[in-house]
Amino acid sequence: MEYTLTGADPFSILTIVVAPAVLTNASSVLALGTNNRLARVADRTHAVTAQLSKLEPGARDYEVSKAELPALLTRAQLLLRALRCFYLGLGLFASSALISIAGSIVVYYGGQTTFQLAAGIGVLCGAAAVISLVCGSVLMIRETQLAVTGLAYDAKSRSG
Repeated sequence: MEYTLTGADPFSILTIVVAPAVLTNASSVLALGTNNRLARVADRTHAVTAQLSKLEPGARDYEVSKAELPALLTRAQLLLRALRCFYLGLGLFASSALISIAGSIVVYYGGQTTFQLAAGIGVLCGAAAVISLVCGSVLMIRETQLAVTGLAYDAKSRSG
């Protein structure tokens, strides 16, 4: 099997790089959104602890605020794990793109074995990155469920 760039579509290198580049952008957006959510959870945790310091132990509002802290801690841990997954995916997609470019350059100079090795590593990096994105997304779904449950509990406890 022979690979040549001259006989191929002139956009072949771009085609190889586009998928990882688009997915790299998606990872970046997910990481940014997750980072913002983590900051909001941290702010809410600080507000609750400040409120607790002003209340008397045993008061109704004290117990409601104290009960909110474990859920906030769980949410923060889920967000941190999701953020790690998104950053891992981001790095793996960038690696996949770089390896694809290097493999395309190598094939131009006739390195068929090196090209096949680069292609295999690039596919493995891309697949691992997709798995990392999926894992991070599942963690985000769980955190969102906890956030909505917390909102419902907060509304119920404050109203009566």
